[in-house]
Amino acid sequence: MKITADTNVLVRAITGDDERQSKIAQAELAKADVVALALPALCELVWVLSQGYKISAAEIALTIRRLINGANVVVNRPAAEAGLALLDAGGDFADGVIAYEGSWLGADTFVTFDKKAVKLMEGRGEPIRLLS
Repeated sequence: MKITADTNVLVRAITGDDERQSKIAQAELAKADVVALALPALCELVWVLSQGYKISAAEIALTIRRLINGANVVVNRPAAEAGLALLDAGGDFADGVIAYEGSWLGADTFVTFDKKAVKLMEGRGEPIRLLS
């Protein structure tokens, strides 16, 4: 079976915060022939783990890497790696994903009101502009 995992399934599988649902989620992910990880689910997962569970960015990055490297997992790897690169640099995973996908769709420049994102992405040589 090929599945797309909702964020709540990923959260249960990773955190183990609900014993019954966690076992079900882990079993479902393990038995699937393919687990498709949608970018919005990964962005939500990072947000939930950081804001709801107060997990460090480093631990979240490690968790995401383990997840996307699963033998049965398919993901837009370049977009996920762009998110991880920004997360590793102290920024927001979703900003990295959004900037990558925008570029892939033909955009020249990522625009934002987020000063931290501008500083981090400029430092990486990425085309970004702060709106004020």
